[in-house]
Amino acid sequence: MTHVVTGEDFAPDTAALAAVIFGVTAFAVAQGLTYPLISLVLEHRNVSPSLIGFNAGCFAAGLAVATFAVTWLSRKVRGDRLIVAGLIGCAVSLSTFATFDIFWVWCIARFCLGFFVSLIFMLSEAWLNTACPDRLRGRVSGLYGAGMCGGFAAGPLVIPIFGTEQGFAFALLAVYVACVAFLTIILTRRARTLPEQAASGALFTFVRSAPMLICMVVAFAFADIAAISAMPVYFVRLGYSEAFAAISVTVLALPTALAQPVVGWFLDKTSRFGVAICSGVLAGLSFIAIPFLQSQAAILVMFGIMGAASFSLYTCALTLLGERYAGDTLVAGSAAFALAYAVGSAAGSSSVGAVMDLYSPSAGPIAAGSVVLAFTAVLVASVVRNRLRGRLYSSSN
Repeated sequence: MTHVVTGEDFAPDTAALAAVIFGVTAFAVAQGLTYPLISLVLEHRNVSPSLIGFNAGCFAAGLAVATFAVTWLSRKVRGDRLIVAGLIGCAVSLSTFATFDIFWVWCIARFCLGFFVSLIFMLSEAWLNTACPDRLRGRVSGLYGAGMCGGFAAGPLVIPIFGTEQGFAFALLAVYVACVAFLTIILTRRARTLPEQAASGALFTFVRSAPMLICMVVAFAFADIAAISAMPVYFVRLGYSEAFAAISVTVLALPTALAQPVVGWFLDKTSRFGVAICSGVLAGLSFIAIPFLQSQAAILVMFGIMGAASFSLYTCALTLLGERYAGDTLVAGSAAFALAYAVGSAAGSSSVGAVMDLYSPSAGPIAAGSVVLAFTAVLVASVVRNRLRGRLYSSSN
C-alpha cells in the first residue's frame, strides 16, 4: 500500500474520508437507536430506572475501557482494520439484543457495544486528520459532524416503525452496521492513508494540561445521555406514547446538525469561552423548563434547543483543542475526549435515573439541568480567574 506523506497540502484521500464518514454515521445510528430503544424496552419490562441507568452505564464503561486499550491495540493491529473490527463487533452486540432477553446479557452486550463504537470514534477522528489537507479540513469536518448528527437523528426513527418488541429494530440495525463494515473493507483497500497510532502516555498529559476542555466534554456527555436515555423514560412515565419518546430524540438531533455551522461562525467571530458559557446556560435552562411545559410541540421545540446547546459545548471543546494543540497531542486529545464522554455519559444516565427513582419523574430533567448550570458556573469562575491572573501579570511587568 502507498501512503501519503503529510504536508501543507495534498490531494485528499477520498476513500479514507468516505470510510470515516460511513463509520461514524454507523456509530451514531447505533447509539441514537440503542439509548432510547433499550430504555423503552426495559421500562416496558418493568425494570427500575436505576437498573436502566446501570445498563446505560455499561455502555459508558465500554467507552472508557476502549480509551485505555486503543494505544496497545493500534500498535498490534492496523487502524483501518481496527475500525472494521469495531463495526463487526457492533453488529454482533446488536444481534445479541435481538436474540436474548436476559438483563445481565444485555449489560454485557451494552459494554461490548460501547467498547467497539469508541474504537470507531477515536480512530475515525485520527484518520480524518491524516487523510484531509488543512485547506479542506473545515468542510470535511462539517460532513463528519453531519454524518454523526444525522445518524443520531435517524436511529430513533426505527422505533415507531418496528416498535419495541420482537427485536426487529436491533436486528435491522445489526444488518446495517454489517453492511457498513463490508463497505469499509472495500474503501480501505483503495485508501492511501492509515489512522495515526495513539501516543503512549500522552493521554494523561493532555488531561492535566486541558482540564476545562475535558470538563466541557463531560458536561456535554452528561446532558446528551441524560436527554437520549433518561428522558424517554420520563415521557413514558408521564403518559406520553413510546413513539413520542423516540421522536423526541430525533428532534434533539436534527436542530443540532443545523445549528453547528452557526455556532462555528460565532466561535470564529466572538469569544470562544463566551460561546461555551452561553451554550451551557441554554442547555441547563432547557432541561429545567421541560417539566413546566404541557404542549407536546413546546416540549419538542425545547428539546431541539437543548440538543443544539449541549452539542455546542463539544463543538467549542473541539475548536479550542485545534486552536491550542497540534500533532500527536491532537490524537491524545481525541482519546481524552472519548474518556471524558464516557465519564459524563455514565454520570448522566445513572444519576438522572436514580433521581427519578428516589423522587419523581420531573426531578430527573431538573437535576440534569442543575448539573449543567453548575458546570457553567465553574467555567465562568475559571475564565474570570484566568483573566485576573493575566491582568496581574501584565501590571507586574
